[in-house]
Amino acid sequence: MSNARRPIVALVTDAIYPYHRGGKEVRYREVARRLTGHADVHVYTMKWWDGPRTRREDGVTLHGFARYRPLYSGERRSIRQALSFAASCLRLVTRRFDVLEADHMPYMQLFPLRLVASLRRKKLVVTWHEHWGPDYWREYMGRPGVVGWWLERAAMQLPDAIIAASAETAERLREHVRPGVPVTVAPNGVDLSLVEGVPAAAERTDVVVVGRLLDHKRIDMLLDTVALLRADGRPVTCRIIGDGPERERLHEQADRLGITDLVDFRHDVSSQRELYGLLKAGRVFAFPSEREGFGIAVLEALACGLPVVTTSAPDNLARHLVKDSDRGLVCEPYAVSLADAVVQVLDGGDAAGGAESQARDARQTWVREFDWNRITDRVAEAMLR
Repeated sequence: MSNARRPIVALVTDAIYPYHRGGKEVRYREVARRLTGHADVHVYTMKWWDGPRTRREDGVTLHGFARYRPLYSGERRSIRQALSFAASCLRLVTRRFDVLEADHMPYMQLFPLRLVASLRRKKLVVTWHEHWGPDYWREYMGRPGVVGWWLERAAMQLPDAIIAASAETAERLREHVRPGVPVTVAPNGVDLSLVEGVPAAAERTDVVVVGRLLDHKRIDMLLDTVALLRADGRPVTCRIIGDGPERERLHEQADRLGITDLVDFRHDVSSQRELYGLLKAGRVFAFPSEREGFGIAVLEALACGLPVVTTSAPDNLARHLVKDSDRGLVCEPYAVSLADAVVQVLDGGDAAGGAESQARDARQTWVREFDWNRITDRVAEAMLR
């Protein structure tokens, strides 16, 4: 790259914050605006907004270069959207950039991006948030899952470099990538300065969870847990923060279980500041997800001072955060086990340290390693070296 000008980084992802809220969307927003200290940053995405196709936010140029299509068809990612976005990626062959970086989902776009990078003789870097593998593809799609696994395995052969969102994902990827392709671990992070400055919200609750309302997040298990605790004479209150395809079904389940008075669904949380305030208003963070490439919500909860209860589901890599933090419990992936763990943490009271002291200790110790500024430095090194 020329020393006469700043390098130009093109980040390609079909979903961005705040139009779609999830771990990877938060990651791209936080990394992109910090990456401007290293390069000129352009984000290429679907046109989620009204008005001109190009706009500037926090020093980052956003390009709505692809037609907007819903990400989901029912409870699964839309194949039509994936194909449409992949076709749009061919337009990047005429754009100016020094490094082409892409979000690995939904895989199909990586093939035209490989072609674009090769034609332009530029580096293709892919951020891999989670590795699925053949067993999960089979569970997700049934017999056609073999095609999904073939697609994922072929996609792993395309990048010149990979950024993995966790050490566990990196280990799984190294079995399949081309020889010599570096795999850098740059996990998701947290804005510690923002966390420190946000007070707890007034609306207190016993249990809180954050996440997209998707089937694999297993919010249904958490609702079953609340019902079990009520039946045992323990009416534990619960706040569910997030939205997604499972929204209506989860409301119906809460009504069927007779726990609507205990469950506070919050589909309207629009900022990280509001989110952190609501997290601090909880006593324990429950995270029953059965598949998680990292678990940014768990990291945020720990940074806010909450002990976390999560499950030992093999593909729930967030369990490693809980084990490393020593602030919570990892239980078996069943409602009964989750209920026992929640009660154990709630009854522990100050034995877990208390939210205020936990948050202070977390900021002083291991959570600092996940500060977004440090994570961005790792990303920049992987892209620009």
